[in-house]
Amino acid sequence: MAVSGQRRRPVVALYERIADAVHDGTYPPGSTLPSEPKLAAELGVSRPALREALLLLQEDGVLTVRRGVGRTVNDRPPRRGFEHVQPLEELIGSGTPLRVRALLRTVEEPTDFTTQHLLAPARSELRFWESVLTGEGAAAALSHEWAAPDELLDRVHPEFARALREAEAGSGGVVSMLAVLVAASRETALTAHSGITATLLGRRRGEQLGRPADTPAVLITQVVRVGETPVLAAKHMLPTGTPALPVLQSH
Repeated sequence: MAVSGQRRRPVVALYERIADAVHDGTYPPGSTLPSEPKLAAELGVSRPALREALLLLQEDGVLTVRRGVGRTVNDRPPRRGFEHVQPLEELIGSGTPLRVRALLRTVEEPTDFTTQHLLAPARSELRFWESVLTGEGAAAALSHEWAAPDELLDRVHPEFARALREAEAGSGGVVSMLAVLVAASRETALTAHSGITATLLGRRRGEQLGRPADTPAVLITQVVRVGETPVLAAKHMLPTGTPALPVLQSH
């Protein structure tokens, strides 16, 4: 959860103070937070405001409430989603990233989707990756990812272009294209936009995910940019039963 702009609700500022304390080690993974009265006194805030912020942190996977123990910091708290573009396998991994299984790594001509979102010229060649994300032995999501044409990437984000080539050459483990992009962008600012639609899996996707064709699913479309230039477009299909996906909003 995050709110951008000059005005923030007090609970949001409090949420970020506690999240900062988790990420800087003041409250390390596995530790138990002080009681509500003590924590409210330490932070100089009211207990109702603190309770609301703690609930939001719990919903976002930072804290867990344990009966008889209190609120504890998760062993692997999620990274600050409003600061970093994150691969889907980390967002829906509930603290443990999902495994990525490559189904297809190829080059294809633009489709209507990639022409629209990557502004790819006709007859250009786009890298296309199809992957299944799995966790606890079950398929959790199907991802289709396309990179912008190499000549554009070599100009606007050469590190990403180089990392893609290395990944396809078998350098390192199997990861998503977005994970490659994030790892190659430590010095490059990324922005992303996503859309969410309710749908059904359909026959082919159902077979790939081991589910019936009429299984309800959420389709997430995603475009990642460097400045104003789109460098990656993706479609992620999440069937019913996939671990919760945190949705981060700003205004």
